[in-house]
Amino acid sequence: MAKKGMLLVGHGSKLPYNKELIETTAGLIAGKTDEYVVKPGFMSLNTPTVEEQLEAFRGEDIDMLVVVPLFLAKGVHINKDIPELLGLPEGARSGTFQLNGKTVPLAYANPIGSDPLLAELMLKNASDVIAELKP
Repeated sequence: MAKKGMLLVGHGSKLPYNKELIETTAGLIAGKTDEYVVKPGFMSLNTPTVEEQLEAFRGEDIDMLVVVPLFLAKGVHINKDIPELLGLPEGARSGTFQLNGKTVPLAYANPIGSDPLLAELMLKNASDVIAELKP
């Protein structure tokens, strides 16, 4: 049974932590489910690039490709650059992806946005730092 492909897109940075965060998150996602083949890709400054990972997915046995940006908000990369790399018109959330001589659906997810899970994470981070201050 074919799996879905997930391309987790990060911005990229000169600082190594950004790359590690995206790669670690991709690993955590892969560890939570066997439904996806998960690959991290970067818009700039880091490798593998989004383009390189799209090419890598062409050799996978997947029945759908889902592109998930690990960005908080919409901006130029989300609205213009990533859709362009995916061959999608600006504003489109779906299209097709060519691999292994076949065409599969392509879905483009929104950035994180103001999700209640993000609020929970910020509360956790606040609690963690307060706990560190206590003797």
